[in-house]
Amino acid sequence: MYPKSEILFPHHSVYTLKNLRGKKWQKLVERVATLPETHEESLAFSLLIIRLCNCLNCNLGSYKASLGCVTCARRAVAGFKEPDEALLKLFEQARREVADFLASVPEEELLCDSE
Repeated sequence: MYPKSEILFPHHSVYTLKNLRGKKWQKLVERVATLPETHEESLAFSLLIIRLCNCLNCNLGSYKASLGCVTCARRAVAGFKEPDEALLKLFEQARREVADFLASVPEEELLCDSE
């Protein structure tokens, strides 16, 4: 039986990654976990994890999907071979990409129609 798996890394799982790296990483995770999932930094953090985990190539029949998103993300973050500064730099790159994208799309296209 498979654990509940999301299609992409879910924001509600951010805090589970806190104690896997050093103080700067922990501070980032704490900050992002308190933000709404639509906040620019939350989106950037999810993009970072999606890239680290290669979520776009995951499918429900894969071994990684059978582990679940939290386990996969924990493995990817803990197994990241470079220092925390490199991971934080990847986050900043993702944040800039999200900011650039949000700036390029008219606001009315970003809003969901609730009717």
